[in-house]
Amino acid sequence: MTITHFSPTTSVASGTVRLTGAQALVRVLENSDIRNFFGIVGGNLTGIFKELDSRPELNYTGCRHEAAGAFMATAVYNSTGQLAVALGELGPGTLNLASGLGVAFNNNLPMIAISSTWPAEKTTPLVGTMMELDGIAATSAVTKWSARVAVASRIPSLVRWAIREALTGRPGPVHLDIPGDVLKAEHDYNAAELDAPIQHFLPAGRTPADPAQVIEAAKLIGEGRRILLLGGGGVVHADATEEFRRLAAKLGAASTVTQMAIGVVRTDSPDFIGHAGALGGVPVVRAFQEADVVIAVGCKFSSWIKDGNDSLVAGWPLQQLIHIDVDPTAIGRAQPVSVGLVGDAKAILSQLLEAVGQDAVSDPEWLASLVADQQERERELGRLADDPRLHPAAVAIEIGAALPEDALVVYDGGHTSFWTNDLTPAFKPRTRFNDPGMAQIGFGTPFALGLKTANPEKAVFNVTGDGSFGFTLQELDTARRYGLAVINVIHNNESWGVIEQGQRNAGFEHGAQLTGTDYAAIARGFGCFGETVTVRSEIGPAIRRALESGLPAVLDVRTWFDPHPNMSYFGGTLR
Repeated sequence: MTITHFSPTTSVASGTVRLTGAQALVRVLENSDIRNFFGIVGGNLTGIFKELDSRPELNYTGCRHEAAGAFMATAVYNSTGQLAVALGELGPGTLNLASGLGVAFNNNLPMIAISSTWPAEKTTPLVGTMMELDGIAATSAVTKWSARVAVASRIPSLVRWAIREALTGRPGPVHLDIPGDVLKAEHDYNAAELDAPIQHFLPAGRTPADPAQVIEAAKLIGEGRRILLLGGGGVVHADATEEFRRLAAKLGAASTVTQMAIGVVRTDSPDFIGHAGALGGVPVVRAFQEADVVIAVGCKFSSWIKDGNDSLVAGWPLQQLIHIDVDPTAIGRAQPVSVGLVGDAKAILSQLLEAVGQDAVSDPEWLASLVADQQERERELGRLADDPRLHPAAVAIEIGAALPEDALVVYDGGHTSFWTNDLTPAFKPRTRFNDPGMAQIGFGTPFALGLKTANPEKAVFNVTGDGSFGFTLQELDTARRYGLAVINVIHNNESWGVIEQGQRNAGFEHGAQLTGTDYAAIARGFGCFGETVTVRSEIGPAIRRALESGLPAVLDVRTWFDPHPNMSYFGGTLR
């Protein structure tokens, strides 16, 4: 993956300096180029908050639930490539972090979680103290690495250890559990160790693949006639979009991306065949099944590209599968490969661009047929949108048309995200954000706030469902307090739509109705902009009014549930 290094904000001093553990913690984080902190104030964390208060160059956002803080910190990395911190008080605060950490973990997104706990004499073993919790055990299932800081002297080394774990290999969230007495304890620190730039503690550069394996991969590509490029989150982590697009163009190959790489393939490209997986429908499914060579870059072959237990990618020996990944344990784990290329995606794609010959060209008629299928699919969605009622396809089309060119968009909700995925244009990576790994509905509002914190100059939208929005609507208060003017657009069908449909198919209805809630009024109660929309022609103007208000906003768009045409494919991923 790419690691960008910056100059330290503090000059490197010499000698020793006596600090509390909390002071040392914040100082090392700042000199590791971390600027954004999210969480809820707590007694054990007082030393950290006092230090943040003394450093105006650091940005703290106080949310209304610790899980929201974890979502926000994850969003900062996902949009900028820079680490951020989520804070959780002891006991319940640490537990609350876990659901937010799950989204980061299942989508391989780095962030740092810091929790607190009681002193060691009360926790090893636990003795029944109020709010006691083994924070390591509570977060181990949703973190790449977790450690307890037993003494203040180890804070600098363990912070940097955590950063290395978060950013190297397959990236992911990490966790430090720091007892309150360790944060308060004083220690004589080496000033140079506190202030040293992060590049002295992180590996640098890009790792290419074994040249012999690259030659073998190029040979297989040259023999292929229906070549498919599949880009995953690893393309984005490695900043390899340009190389991915160049290879697709050189080969004349079909190309598609997972939900973690939306924007790597432009949706306005004349060769666009849809986004990968169940949501892509007929053209993408055909591409997977008919390709004789698949080049998968930074992709873990999740259930989104499966039909029941079977992957849409057959792999070796039925199909030549060339798998590129920074994590050697990922290659061959899901599907047998023809060639595995271990290393940085940008470096390896550059190697392939040099190695494949000019005669390595995919069948243009095959690609044209996939594009034709995709265009027919778009026409079908357009016909659905013409329904005289306010169809969800019409809502998605109008949102897509009204988006500012540089807008960042979160896809929240279950069924809602199907429409967003199809009908929201995407032109570059790190602009469209979904949660395919954990599928945690309700992450959208706090995630969008994290995006706005890190990208204040850009318009940020959360396109969500009414059920999903209810999980975290309290973060409208956070948005208003910190002036984070995110636009939440709700597909409001007054139900848990997919669940209600399934119940009806089973001959009953129970507990799936969400009728009678006025989300626009709730928004106004929080001091935000709120408007209800009931006709298609008012969606675009309502979005413009929301943007012009300068406030966090909620547009309560009254639509109805109509099963997306790809529901049958989606059902296959769950079998």
